[in-house]
Amino acid sequence: MADNPGIAAARAFVDAFNAQDHERLAGTLNYPHVRLANNQYRTVGSAEDFATGSRNGESRLRGEGWDHTVLESAEVVHEGDDKVHLALVMARYDKDGKVYNRFDTFWIATLENGKWGIRFRSSFLR
Repeated sequence: MADNPGIAAARAFVDAFNAQDHERLAGTLNYPHVRLANNQYRTVGSAEDFATGSRNGESRLRGEGWDHTVLESAEVVHEGDDKVHLALVMARYDKDGKVYNRFDTFWIATLENGKWGIRFRSSFLR
């Protein structure tokens, strides 16, 4: 069975994140993109702004010992023709293959201008 388009967008995000391909990662989102983390909303208006922020954050990510992220589970909570709500579980691994951070996250994927992308992310990332 083919992936739901929202799950496919989430998988594309994780693949680009693991590659630390900042432009490709920015291309997996729809804009303005909103993220809720640590009880704060952050809105990014463009792919260029997101790619810049992603590049700037790479050293922090590597500094925490990150090697790669695994999308452990993805559940469609609600879906329509142009929007999908996703409940995801992500795990961050170090270079020794050990999980050092596992967290729940809720994403909203939207179909805009013929493209599925992640529009909203809310994570319990520590």
